[in-house]
Amino acid sequence: MANYIFKRLLLMLPTLIGIMLVTFTVTQFVPGGPVEQLIHQIQQGRAGMGGEVSAGVEGLYRGASGLDAQRVQELRELFGFDKPAPQRFVEMMGNYLTFDLGTSYFHHQSVIDLIISKLPVSISLGMWTFFLTYLTCIPLGIAKAVRDGSTFDVVSSTVVLIGYAIPGFVLGIVLLVLFGGGSFLDIFPLRGLVSDNWSELPWYGKVLDYLWHMVLPVTAAMVGSFAVMTMLTKNSFMEEIRKQYVLTARAKGLAENTILYKHVFRNAVIPLVTNFPGAFLAAFFTGSLLIETIFSLDGLGLLSYESVIKRDYPVVLGTLYLFTLLGLVAKLLTDICYVLVDPRIQFESLDR
Repeated sequence: MANYIFKRLLLMLPTLIGIMLVTFTVTQFVPGGPVEQLIHQIQQGRAGMGGEVSAGVEGLYRGASGLDAQRVQELRELFGFDKPAPQRFVEMMGNYLTFDLGTSYFHHQSVIDLIISKLPVSISLGMWTFFLTYLTCIPLGIAKAVRDGSTFDVVSSTVVLIGYAIPGFVLGIVLLVLFGGGSFLDIFPLRGLVSDNWSELPWYGKVLDYLWHMVLPVTAAMVGSFAVMTMLTKNSFMEEIRKQYVLTARAKGLAENTILYKHVFRNAVIPLVTNFPGAFLAAFFTGSLLIETIFSLDGLGLLSYESVIKRDYPVVLGTLYLFTLLGLVAKLLTDICYVLVDPRIQFESLDR
């Protein structure tokens, strides 16, 4: 096991560097980079992107005379584009190895601090979506597998598939119209994680207020994964129930619950476990742009979108580095979970 883990850790480095190299190369050819966008904003008479560019840039503009070549060069130096691309990439990766992800061009804040400031929103949305999906879909999938072909199975499959066909952002809009003070009921809040008077509430009031704000966005976010997880659980259990060892256990007179939860469950849960680490990290460290936009939640999804639009390369590359690293770790944890759940699988066989 230690050998396999060591080899996987060694493979992470070239994989990580390769992904970062491809992305960095692409950013060099994308038109409308940060320097060009800033020049356009200055020439339009504004000293920055929505007032976010530092005051040091304002002195580069000379009114009607515009920006000459020297001023443009000063802007390039300000953003670090005066150095050759290979040098910038090597320096960037050297900093990333110490988790120095740089400073945002437009927020004037370190990328790490920026990510941390957005995490509460994405963690709140992801945590509840992840746990409620698993806690609901696994029992529902088991019940559907046991009652395959029954009225319960048909009706529940119809409901979850209809839900799966509705995009999460569409459901979010429908929920706001129906329950967020739109044309019908005014039950749930429209925006944010907490109310404006949250700090004045008692501790139990804060908890209830936070949970009340989470109902609609979590419901909208769960739709996409709900049907997939339910049907995956059902199909996995049905495949195991039809195997010979289940027939043998029944022939020996074992109770159905004993067969289902002592023998079938351990084998059927393997496909679910393989998705667990990746889904767990994704739930905590990524955000849904559309859900966050609809419910006015300022999380990582909105940050990623804005950084791409503004060509805020430190944020784009810094978040990519962090999420890629977490993704590679999740893959390793998936293999480890495989072995823990199913002793028949050995690291030696995975290594081939």
